[in-house]
Amino acid sequence: MRQNEDKIQVDIENWDRREHFRFFSKFEEPFYGITAKVDCTHAYTTAKSKNSSFFLYYLYRALKAANQIENLRYRIIDHNVYLYEKIFASPTINRPNGTFGFSYMEYFEDEHIFQKEALEVIEKVKNSTTLIPALHENVIHFSAIPWVDFTSLSHARSYSHPDSCPKISFGKVTEVNDVKTMPVSIHVHHALVDGYHIGQFLEKFQELLNE
Repeated sequence: MRQNEDKIQVDIENWDRREHFRFFSKFEEPFYGITAKVDCTHAYTTAKSKNSSFFLYYLYRALKAANQIENLRYRIIDHNVYLYEKIFASPTINRPNGTFGFSYMEYFEDEHIFQKEALEVIEKVKNSTTLIPALHENVIHFSAIPWVDFTSLSHARSYSHPDSCPKISFGKVTEVNDVKTMPVSIHVHHALVDGYHIGQFLEKFQELLNE
């Protein structure tokens, strides 16, 4: 591997995913998605008791979980694979007029710093009228659809634009027998991420929600 700032170039020839990378990289659509539900009973109650934004509460935990899964930190750039030391968030932010804007939020291990910085980003996007998509590769594209208890989800994509960033979406919180659940959709590039790694992410995310 070759070090380059905050990322390391992977030696594909000696990589244990070499065959997977070569196989799925040839696909016109190498992304696939999984939708699952997480128990957010404790997380929702805790966020509300702290008068915190539930969105930022679970977004922080999703980003923290993703940073602990190596495969979610891989990116394809100019046909090479890089492993980022840290990945950030690029969530959509809803505006009062029904539109949305893209944002860029850095990941801080300190949750208080993350929330403080994120709130400033949210206000900036809410007071803007442009999309301003994040141009960084070391991000996860997050979105929230809090009005829909979805069971599946697809994404608009430009196939001519190279993209290997994971896409994670959160849906409506529903409650049955005092248990609150929330659907989570995860789309990833199959040359980099398998179902096993999505399972690792969901397990870690659930652990963090239960803290």
